[in-house]
Amino acid sequence: MHEDGNGGAQGVVGQVTPSGADQEFLSLERELTVLLRRARANQGEMAREVHPDLESSAYGLLIRLDELGGQRATALAAYIGVGKATMSRQLRALEELGLIAREPDPADGRAWLVTLTEEGRRRVGTVREARRARYVRQLAHWDRSEVAELARLLHELNGVMAK
Repeated sequence: MHEDGNGGAQGVVGQVTPSGADQEFLSLERELTVLLRRARANQGEMAREVHPDLESSAYGLLIRLDELGGQRATALAAYIGVGKATMSRQLRALEELGLIAREPDPADGRAWLVTLTEEGRRRVGTVREARRARYVRQLAHWDRSEVAELARLLHELNGVMAK
C-alpha cells in the first residue's frame, strides 16, 4: 500500500463517516481532486513546452492526433467534450501555430481531417517523451505490475466517466 501525499496510509475499507458517506468514496474524491489539480497544472506546462502560445486545453487535442492520426473535427469535439464553435476556435489557433493541418477526408470528399504537421509531431513527441521519462523517475520504486494496474484502473475509470 502506498502512502498519500500527507504521509498517511491510503483508504480505510468499510468505514462510514458520521455524515453517512463511505470513507472509500471520500478518499477517492480527495485523491482525484488532487490528481486533477496537478494534471491541469502539468498540462499547462506541457502545452507551453510544445509552443509558448499554445492554450492548455488544446494540448489534449494534439495528444489525440498524435495517437490516432487524422481525425474529423466533430470526432475531436466529441472526445474532448466541447461544442463545434469551441473546437473550431481551438483548431484555428493550432493551425495558426503551425501544429496542425487540414486535409480532405479520403472516405468523404466533403469532410476534412485534422492532422499534426511534421513540426507539430516533433514538438508533441519531444514533450511526451520528457513526460514519460518523468513518470519513470517518479515511479521507479513501484513494481511494473503496479504501474500497469494503475493504468488499467484509470482506463476503466475513464471509460465509466465517459458514459
